[in-house]
Amino acid sequence: MSFSLDGKTAIITGAANGIGLAIARHFVEQGANVMFADMDEDNLKREIQDLNDQDNVAYFAGDLRERLTIANLLSATIDAFDGVDILVNASRQVLTTDPLDNDDTSVDDLIEQNVRTSLRLSQQVAKRMIKQSEGQKTCGSIVNLSSLAARLTRPDLLAYSMSTAALEQMTRSLAVAFAEHGIRVNAVAFGSVMSASLQAHLKDTPKDRDIIEQATPLGRIASAHELAETVQYLASDAAQFMTGQIISLDGGRGIIDTVETSAH
Repeated sequence: MSFSLDGKTAIITGAANGIGLAIARHFVEQGANVMFADMDEDNLKREIQDLNDQDNVAYFAGDLRERLTIANLLSATIDAFDGVDILVNASRQVLTTDPLDNDDTSVDDLIEQNVRTSLRLSQQVAKRMIKQSEGQKTCGSIVNLSSLAARLTRPDLLAYSMSTAALEQMTRSLAVAFAEHGIRVNAVAFGSVMSASLQAHLKDTPKDRDIIEQATPLGRIASAHELAETVQYLASDAAQFMTGQIISLDGGRGIIDTVETSAH
């Protein structure tokens, strides 16, 4: 059983900051060819400037909500590394919702950003994986990032909860649809992990750190690196018989009563 990513090519979205960046940098350390993808070109360049001399690193800036941008990302990855073996849909957005406001657009916005974008990219990458596999039994892995908010929610997280729940069902559906082609699709639902959105939340409301830690059986907030290692497992051959699964990485928080904090 091998956890190695050496020589594999991965597209990581949301790679300009937070968890997406942590996953992308971890994959580089593990020897993968990594396409860092994000719409924030300035931050993307800044965060990977120390990696510019490595031939297993490339970056792509663009809005993946646009179909043409997805096609361009895939083309850029193939041009740089001749193929793609792994897709990590780490790009996500968190918005609050007013449940009684008919003009609130957060549900539409997050379904587009967190679900449809990941679906379209997964479809295009899967087609490439199938084309390059030449009849192999296994030809690729897709990992989606979800959240405890898919199961645990509060009123102002209506849109975020809906989008993550939809993402998890998309994961299961694509796993079944792609299985015959040897493509595995799994997800990590995380909470009590130091994401960029949680960092921003704790900066504004520092008292919530104690609330989250007290509500987490393991009593702490995990680092983004710990999540990156879980994603590595799902992307590697060590998980070659795992598909359609949602792994919870939450320090046990998802199995006890909810607390009045964001489930980022």
